[in-house]
Amino acid sequence: MYTIDDMHAMLDTIAAELPDAFWEKLHGGVIVLPDVKLHPGLPGVYIMGDYSCRRDYGRSIRMYHGSFVHVHGHLPPEQFQAQLRHTLLHEFTHHLESLAGERGLEIQDKLQLERYRRNHHP
Repeated sequence: MYTIDDMHAMLDTIAAELPDAFWEKLHGGVIVLPDVKLHPGLPGVYIMGDYSCRRDYGRSIRMYHGSFVHVHGHLPPEQFQAQLRHTLLHEFTHHLESLAGERGLEIQDKLQLERYRRNHHP
């Protein structure tokens, strides 16, 4: 079982590899929350992380420790870290697209969720 401190350490390692430009205007940084977060409209679908751009809090990336442990907690450390990297880079893509006024990944995510809904919740 990976602790929240384990997750912080792995994310610090991943974050150190990222170019400085990724961090531009990400004033809220990367936050690790202890929560398990489920998709509100799709039972059984866990949210690993999300990007938030709010007027009151600024831009931030939230990673959900509880979701990661529930879904990926059985993996060896290098695979668990690879899943963290994948999710963190996904959320950074949302951030960078937001800065550029783009929504390509957001649209792709919605289409993927709609395909999942059709295939698993007819």
